Amino acid sequence: MTNQVRVTSIDALEALRSALIIFLTKARRSLDDTGDEVRRTRMWLQHDMRFHWEGQVRQRQKKLGQAEQELLSAKLSGLRDNLVVQQNAVRKAKAELVAAEEKLRNVKRWNRDFESASAPLVKRLEGLRQYLDFELPNAITYLVQAQRTLDAYTEGPAPEAVAVAPPTDNPSTL
Repeated sequence: MTNQVRVTSIDALEALRSALIIFLTKARRSLDDTGDEVRRTRMWLQHDMRFHWEGQVRQRQKKLGQAEQELLSAKLSGLRDNLVVQQNAVRKAKAELVAAEEKLRNVKRWNRDFESASAPLVKRLEGLRQYLDFELPNAITYLVQAQRTLDAYTEGPAPEAVAVAPPTDNPSTL
């Protein structure tokens, strides 16, 4: 039995350590980008989309009011051709208003439900962040220590072979 280890490639540990460092950097960047995207989506829902559809509702309400005024004017003037055109304009304006109000309701619902839908996923990402911030650096440190230990082992003098006598069954020698 020998007490000597055969070390063939310490460079493999260095390659693994380098790959882990690159992975750690890219993974952290990806997590940061994902977190930023979640925040941007939240802001987009809370501000941009809500303000947009509130403005569209107001604009379409004005358009409907204007179309109704023109319909009333057409009724008072007694022009039949103009009356049909104005009735179609009112129907179209009402449909556009209903569509904008539906979009606004959807945005408000999405805004209300966004946190509950995204929170479990964000929590998982935070778990991964903890792993990347604590466990992987420890693994990299362990690889560095293992590499140093193996370097010291390979550079040191070879241990002398110690002859080990086979055990005997004679109780007097024990």
